[in-house]
Amino acid sequence: MAEQRPGVGFLIYFTLAFTAGLYFTFAAVQGDYGIFRRAEIEAETDALRAELASLQAEVDRMENMTRRLSDGFLDLDLLDQQAREVLGMVRADEIIIR
Repeated sequence: MAEQRPGVGFLIYFTLAFTAGLYFTFAAVQGDYGIFRRAEIEAETDALRAELASLQAEVDRMENMTRRLSDGFLDLDLLDQQAREVLGMVRADEIIIR
């Protein structure tokens, strides 16, 4: 009895199936919607959330200063500080240290 060798069609089918499997594995890891891209997007999301929190804190600070300088609530110390910064003025009894 002679041994039967696999047919050429089987080898072509196996090669195509193996190549397709490699392609889809590569796409799942490295592709536009792959695991690495997802990790990049999550890191970028974290960075943007941190930046948003920083900007929100700055907006809150500016809103507080605006409210303190409004007509309804006037903080004289803040007004004095802002006027000194803008005009570059000092009182005669103050000492400037640089």
